[in-house]
Amino acid sequence: MQNLGPRVESDEPAIRGGLGKITFSELRSSPSLKRKLLALLAVIGPGIIVMVGDNDAGGVTTYAQAGQAYGYSLLWLMPVLVIVLAVSQEMVVRLGAVTGVGHGRLLKERFGRFWAAFSVVDLFVLNLLTLITEFIGVRYALGYFGVPPAVAVTVMGLVLVGAVASGRFERWERFMLVLVLVSLLVIPLVLLSPWHAGGVVQGLLLPGVKGGITSTATIFIIGIVGTTIAPWQLFFQQSNVVDKRITPRWIKYERADTFLGAIVTNVAGAFIMIAAAAVFVGFRVGAFQNAGALASGFASHAGSVAGIIFAIILLEASLIGAATVTLSTSYALGDLFGVDQSLNTPVREAKGFYASYVVLVAISAGVVLIPTLPLSLVNLAVQVLAGVLLPSALLFLLLLCNDHEIMGPWINPPWLNILATFIVSLLLQLSLILTIVTVIPGVPVTGLLIGTFIPVFLVTVGVGYYQLKLRPDERVDKVARVTWSMPASALLHRPKQSRGRSMVLLFVRVYLIVAVVLMVISFVRLGSG
Repeated sequence: MQNLGPRVESDEPAIRGGLGKITFSELRSSPSLKRKLLALLAVIGPGIIVMVGDNDAGGVTTYAQAGQAYGYSLLWLMPVLVIVLAVSQEMVVRLGAVTGVGHGRLLKERFGRFWAAFSVVDLFVLNLLTLITEFIGVRYALGYFGVPPAVAVTVMGLVLVGAVASGRFERWERFMLVLVLVSLLVIPLVLLSPWHAGGVVQGLLLPGVKGGITSTATIFIIGIVGTTIAPWQLFFQQSNVVDKRITPRWIKYERADTFLGAIVTNVAGAFIMIAAAAVFVGFRVGAFQNAGALASGFASHAGSVAGIIFAIILLEASLIGAATVTLSTSYALGDLFGVDQSLNTPVREAKGFYASYVVLVAISAGVVLIPTLPLSLVNLAVQVLAGVLLPSALLFLLLLCNDHEIMGPWINPPWLNILATFIVSLLLQLSLILTIVTVIPGVPVTGLLIGTFIPVFLVTVGVGYYQLKLRPDERVDKVARVTWSMPASALLHRPKQSRGRSMVLLFVRVYLIVAVVLMVISFVRLGSG
């Protein structure tokens, strides 16, 4: 059985960052501040790429649709989602740096092949659908400039395959960082829009929904959550941290990379929502307009430059989203089947890894060219599906980060478990509300929101009591953290299958089946309406 212990860190090859190789000897010899900046520049990449990558074509379209439909009234979600992103992805960073293996492999080792396969199959289906939305985005983005759909998706497919074919992680990462810089075009986009400062401040500070909380508004809220933080991010960033050879000594820098990415991605999402709310106010552009119509709307009401900028943002979002989503799928499949899955491995030595990447790209490109596919509705459905699947993915993440055998002194502190429990409970609450309004369309959603918050509060208080009162005092031992080494997989014991653990896993299985079925019913109704 493969050794799952952490990598041994060499003193010379160090970490390769977006600016090139930086060795440990350079870091040691530099002044303190300079050393810290060099270390951050060396490590930066996985965090900001995974975050900006989630502002993909589906995300850009969903933010714009939300601004068009609800004005500034959903902006309050964005600062909340900064916290959700930072909490979840910080746990992913620790898992990757401490264990040195991918998320799928840890699921297989700690929960068994069934749950690993269950999670990876869920991820595969969701990522395939998400990748379709990326090709939808590039079709509309290049279509805005007159490029035929077949040419647009073919060019995108070739670019995506070429970005990974070199067998060098640094080259792929530099390509991603260039796309991150292009995403900053959201700044001139919002500056060109006649946004209202008072409306923006009110939208950020006062939770609410324009026109009241309806079933459609609930779908949009879940869609925004799903497009801002998705299950694929857990698999991607953990394997990307491993691929970049980031170890525990670099965790604080990778945390900074991750927190910076969380802020950047949510500010960008808010800017798109603000621009759309400002530009389309007073105009009936139409519900669930596709991204091409939104670009034309920006051009008509904010000037041709705004239309061009939105189309370029959509193209960048499609490329970075497709690259990260496809790679996360290949990482997960490699973990499940035990094949080499690294961007540092040449194509001839990891044919299965690269073949899965190419096949996903080819399938998605072909589906987008189907003439009768309802592209705009598919885009929103994918974001909502991501939001529905997210609670189960975060639950597994929480269990892994409290696993003493693999994490040792790096397990979650009590306050983080309490906050993470509250976040997962809120996401489950949203899914429950979506379920109820699907079964009973006329039910008052505001009352549901208040009533379903009671279990969220009780669960959080219960976990808090256990963590702060009943859990043994576990002071952080810095020496133990430095010397900690996860045992080889042959020496690990499978966690005890207690009644509580079994009930949680059964709940996850039932929840996923019911939630996905009812989500499909909701979208059939939405499409027919």
